[in-house]
Amino acid sequence: MAYSSFLGSRVEVHYRASDLQLTAVGELVSDSRKALVLEERFQQNGRDKVMRVVIPYEFIIRVMKVDKTASPRPRPFLSLK
Repeated sequence: MAYSSFLGSRVEVHYRASDLQLTAVGELVSDSRKALVLEERFQQNGRDKVMRVVIPYEFIIRVMKVDKTASPRPRPFLSLK
């Protein structure tokens, strides 16, 4: 399944890593049909930072589009379930 229709949108991706299920939230910046690339921009210690995560298709459980204004507080980029 291709996720290119979500390009440029904020998405939440649930994926597996070994026996863990992880969640990543960020802007979908690339879909190579082999892996998704999410990007999250934030400030830390007064500096602009960019974090990227690459998730291979075979580890993806589900991808959901999320509303950019749904949460007033920034959500963590990666979180353990």
